[in-house]
Amino acid sequence: MAKADIKPKSMHYAKKWSDDVENLHRFQQAGYRDEVEYKQVKQVDMVEHWPETGFVKKLQRRDNTFYHYDKQRECEDREVHKVKVYVY
Repeated sequence: MAKADIKPKSMHYAKKWSDDVENLHRFQQAGYRDEVEYKQVKQVDMVEHWPETGFVKKLQRRDNTFYHYDKQRECEDREVHKVKVYVY
């Protein structure tokens, strides 16, 4: 299967916050499903992460503007149920 052909098999919504949900929230805020889609669209091999927390540090949107994120958690509890978790 080619790298560009990767599509999720299913999707569900997050039930509780975790590091993975935090990063998914950041990708979805920037207009992508997850890290897989971001790498496909932007043709990059690595995404910049904060070394202390492992959270995504910076993402480029589809219109080429950037989102810069803090080291701390940004996805509040009231937003967690909106985060889509994709299964490949």
